Amino acid sequence: MSAVATEPPWLDLGRDGSTPLHQQIAAELRRQIAEGELRPGDPLPSEHTLMRRFGVSRGTIRQARAALRSDGTITGSRGRPLAVRGPQLTQPLSELISFSSWIQSLGKRPSGRIIEFGPQPADETQAAMLGVGPGATIYFLLRVRLADDEPLLIERTVFPPRVGQLVAALDLERQSIYAELGRQGVVFASARHVLGAMPATRIDAQLLDVPVGTPLLRERRHTTSASGEPLEWSDDRYLAARINFTFANTATATGVVRQLDVSGGD
Repeated sequence: MSAVATEPPWLDLGRDGSTPLHQQIAAELRRQIAEGELRPGDPLPSEHTLMRRFGVSRGTIRQARAALRSDGTITGSRGRPLAVRGPQLTQPLSELISFSSWIQSLGKRPSGRIIEFGPQPADETQAAMLGVGPGATIYFLLRVRLADDEPLLIERTVFPPRVGQLVAALDLERQSIYAELGRQGVVFASARHVLGAMPATRIDAQLLDVPVGTPLLRERRHTTSASGEPLEWSDDRYLAARINFTFANTATATGVVRQLDVSGGD
């Protein structure tokens, strides 16, 4: 009588209590994703499968899956199966390029989902960044940006009136603002970036389909023309598990400055 083949365990968990079991399981699943054993778009193995393979309770598996959802490693919500997100995408900040151009350079299809767009009165910060008076009419854009239909970031951008009126004529779900306005002589030539980190707010979480508190990379960007005319002020929030930023500098010259944010965020 032949022996019945059994599936080997994925990981011999340490059970001395030094590292919680759900953390070990989450780390093992991250390793499998990083090494390509689980690929982007693959469904995560079922609770029953993971319970059997790791020899743990349903509650432990649910804790591990929750950890993977909270850091953006997997995606899915009630009524939708959990699946592996893609690998991290790297965006260089050494040159000023649009989201659309960057995503296309990676062989992916960029798109946008407009949540809100229109005129509004400028608050004091917006007025200072756009060179207008407080209360002046500016244009506000709230847009989710996607790569191959996967949400990656939220843009909250304000434009001065002249630029906002041009933006209003664009198809903001398909067209690149930088490219289309560049064809009209409005060139986004220079930008100052301030990078930080923050947890996803309730609105961020809803728009990016992640739990509240998921780590986000925050980029605040002030963009001007070659002559220094303010063209936009943006607060962009990226899924930290999906995006890397790269900088290039030397020992004698750098455009990167480290600052301690003592404001406490928003």
